Parts: sequence; structure tokens; C-alpha cells
Amino acid sequence: MSGTIPEDLRYHKEHEWVRLDGQRATLGISDFAQDALGDVVFVELPKVNTDLTVNQEIGEVESTKATSSLYSPVSGKIVEVNGDLQDHPEYLNQDPYGKGWIAVVVLARPADVEALRTA
Repeated sequence: MSGTIPEDLRYHKEHEWVRLDGQRATLGISDFAQDALGDVVFVELPKVNTDLTVNQEIGEVESTKATSSLYSPVSGKIVEVNGDLQDHPEYLNQDPYGKGWIAVVVLARPADVEALRTA
């Protein structure tokens, strides 16, 4: 990854990002997080239809260096997960803001997004 920080996203203190599309939010991890983790070898994805609260642990990322928890930056319900990460966890390293997305959430409280950091 080039280190470019997309300005259209919002960022959680634990380095997860949110991309808004109406009431839906796509979640992923930042380039900084993937770089700190090193080569990702496994991703434990959250389950579809799980209700989330802000800061709730939703999964884990295992790399050659460490295991790190994933946290939800927003509250809502998971409606989709990126199943491609099961066979291709390296997408988190190669394209954290694109093919490396983790889940899509229908927002319960859109105001949660306003509390997140901008680029």
C-alpha cells in the first residue's frame, strides 16, 4: 500500500475505518494497522446478523507477528462479510481500503460516525 490515507473515510482509535453509503457502513482496517501487523495469515470474521455496539470486539486478525482484535467503530447489524478474506487474508495487506474490507453494517446510530476521526 502506498501509505495514502483516504480522506472520504472515518477512522476509529483502534485503526479500523468506516466508509459510508447511506445507512450502510463498510468496515476495514487502516494501512497503518496492516503495516504494523505484518503479513496477515488468517482473519476471523464476524457473523452476519450480529448486533454491534461501538467498541465491541468483532473478530481477529492473525499475522506472522501478532494476533490483533478487530473492533466495531459503529453500532448496528452486520449484513455482509468479506468471505474472500478466508482464502485470501493477504488482501488486508495488499488493498486494505478496497479488496480487504471486512464487513458491512446497517447503522443503528448514524451519529456514531460523527464521533470518528477524519483523515
